[in-house]
Amino acid sequence: MYERRDRGYTEAACLAVGSRCCFPGVISHEARTLKFSEIVILVIFTAPIARNGRLQLDKDDIVVRVKQLQLEQDTGKSTSYPRTRTTAIDLNRAGMGLMEIVSEPDMRSPEEAGDYVRTLQALLRSVGSSDGNMEQGSFRCDVNVSVNRVGDPPGTRCEIKNLNSVKFMMVAITCEAFRQIALLERGVPVAQETRGFNEEKAETYSLRSKEDAPDYRYMPDPNIPPLLIGSAYVNAIRERMPELPDATRERLLAQGLSQRDVEVLMDVDSGREVGLDGELGRGAVAYFDEVSRGRDPKAVVNWITHELLGQLAFRNETFRENPISVEQMGELVDLVQGGKVTGTSGKTILRHILSTRSSDLPSKIAEDFKLIASDDDGASLEKWCREAIAALPQQAEAVRQGNPNVVNKIMGHVMKASRGTAKAQDVRAMLLKLLQQ
Repeated sequence: MYERRDRGYTEAACLAVGSRCCFPGVISHEARTLKFSEIVILVIFTAPIARNGRLQLDKDDIVVRVKQLQLEQDTGKSTSYPRTRTTAIDLNRAGMGLMEIVSEPDMRSPEEAGDYVRTLQALLRSVGSSDGNMEQGSFRCDVNVSVNRVGDPPGTRCEIKNLNSVKFMMVAITCEAFRQIALLERGVPVAQETRGFNEEKAETYSLRSKEDAPDYRYMPDPNIPPLLIGSAYVNAIRERMPELPDATRERLLAQGLSQRDVEVLMDVDSGREVGLDGELGRGAVAYFDEVSRGRDPKAVVNWITHELLGQLAFRNETFRENPISVEQMGELVDLVQGGKVTGTSGKTILRHILSTRSSDLPSKIAEDFKLIASDDDGASLEKWCREAIAALPQQAEAVRQGNPNVVNKIMGHVMKASRGTAKAQDVRAMLLKLLQQ
């Protein structure tokens, strides 16, 4: 089963680092011997596929060097339960291909490590190499922690294995750093070892002494021939490389979107599912790009981030379940921007489509529910305003006494009476006119 290489794994690895690392011409596979009690398969295969990469962190002006990306064979594992004196063997992922990305020691705090992992997750998701889902086990972290005084060389490192969330990784790094500092302050040297992390107790615990490269007894694998990655293959990968997160962020900011709106759109995309073939469903950024074509980007992003995403969250639905087509959202923005429906009516139309999964265009829905903005001679508007003033005498008197902010409550009464068809600016002007008489 190890003699056949899966082309998809190699391609996914090349996509992951195509713009970040250089590619060696020939990749040889090596067998690595393991002797750990919690790992069932004792020999796994590893093949470095890219070296000398760089990753610019999203939130800090820090560049982390990537030593290499290698293809490996996942192992089986055993879990011991001391209370029952039993051991469970898990072979579900044994033999499956995985990518291991090895970074250089360029991070100086748990926060920088967390930013690195999040940036890497976004990169892998954007190119379709991995869904980066730590909760489901498709993305895991091992961290090496060492402490030293300013100006001194790095201390003895300890590796913490299989951390399955960014939050727990940052906590584990903090706990391990405090543990090492406490040892050194007592004059006890830090032993180089591999440790686990107990999430409930928020502490690390020893698994085994830490091996160096000679202890793994690397040897060329006789069953798998060297893999040649030519320049033509590399160029083909780079040509179909999708837009990467940092380029997406710069492009959206250049359109006048706020930093918050950009982060909201990109955070939605970070949760997209990646198919087995690396295919990504259309995300919020692509949806925004299509809707905003020929329209005001700021108006479009407001409807997507505030109204659409807010309503989806209220319904416990993901963006993938969004039933509103690009055509529907575009027409809805046009209707509101053109004054044909009010913002309140626009929200009503949006909620109607989400609730009914209707394929009707917003213009038809507006006509069916009589939500077209009122353009009469003002008689109806004046009638609604007089009724609102009569219904809210205290608020009306407060406005007359010089408190114009209270007029918003009276406006709400008018908007309710008009079923959202009255234009807010016209309502406010009419109310102030009547209250000044």
